[in-house]
Amino acid sequence: MKFKRIYFILLLLVTQVAISQDGIPVYSDYFSNNLYLLHPSMAGADGSNQLRLTARRQWFDQDEAPNLTTLSFNTSLGDQSGIGVVLFTDRNGYHSQTGGYLGYAHHLLLSRSKSDLNQVSFGLRAGFIQSKLDETQFDLNDFDPIIAGIVQSTSYFNVDVGASYRFLNFAADLTVKNLIFQNRKIYSEKFESNNQRRYILGASYGVAINNSFYSYQPSVLFQFSERTGEQSVDINLKGFRDMEFGRLWAGISYRRSFDGAQYLDGETINSQKLQYITPIFGADYKNFMLAYTYSYQTGNVKFRSGGFHQLTLGYSILNGKPSFWEQDMRNNGRLRPAY
Repeated sequence: MKFKRIYFILLLLVTQVAISQDGIPVYSDYFSNNLYLLHPSMAGADGSNQLRLTARRQWFDQDEAPNLTTLSFNTSLGDQSGIGVVLFTDRNGYHSQTGGYLGYAHHLLLSRSKSDLNQVSFGLRAGFIQSKLDETQFDLNDFDPIIAGIVQSTSYFNVDVGASYRFLNFAADLTVKNLIFQNRKIYSEKFESNNQRRYILGASYGVAINNSFYSYQPSVLFQFSERTGEQSVDINLKGFRDMEFGRLWAGISYRRSFDGAQYLDGETINSQKLQYITPIFGADYKNFMLAYTYSYQTGNVKFRSGGFHQLTLGYSILNGKPSFWEQDMRNNGRLRPAY
């Protein structure tokens, strides 16, 4: 049992690394109609002011459990530009990250109007992040006095860049996070890599059922970390039901990492890869949006039976003109699924 716990700890570390990185971790926030949090090219892409607040926490019965809070806002500037801002705080035990990003996007409409949308977008987002390791709460009786009581922190600047393409109901996004190599030197000056670059590629397709209030949207998201070679993929499906007051929607997401770890179960050596199943439920009421997301880790080895709980609150208002979502509803008597 002791050996199993040792390998379990290694697995836990691997899974935490697999879904986190410098800056805002890539969880399932984008699945709750919050694409700007992931892709800088989506600033002002749908012609509206969009405000999103997310709160995510794991293991409610554990002190210092991982938790993430983000506040983002993006808006269009005229027909071809958009700007956005993101603030976040990410805590995991005695480790924390706090920062903010400011971004700009440029949109090129390739069609004559947004009713037959064909658009390419390019975005850049610059951020300032502070990483901190606070060891002042370590008990000197339980920890090495050399490290207990120490506070280590570092601040650095980085940039995300991306491009998006929209053609009718099809969407594709590519983002490179942490473009600049930065030497943080918070944990180890010798062994800590200065390459935190990560590539994110996503695609989706909205399908409306003829003469119906229902529609659905399959999507996929692929991640690749340059320095470590870590890879993961999300496979998603979301359904929508248009209502008089707005819209109801629900979906399911499956994340699988291509990396894993081995653990000892008795005398047998087994391996396990990170896998998450994430259901989501949401509603749009006039200009407001509310979504609840729950991410559950599958597999034989888990820290706890519980998973991540996430609540997203949103507010969107058009900039004095109908977006192409509203225009499509007027033209066809239905609303396209939101990307």
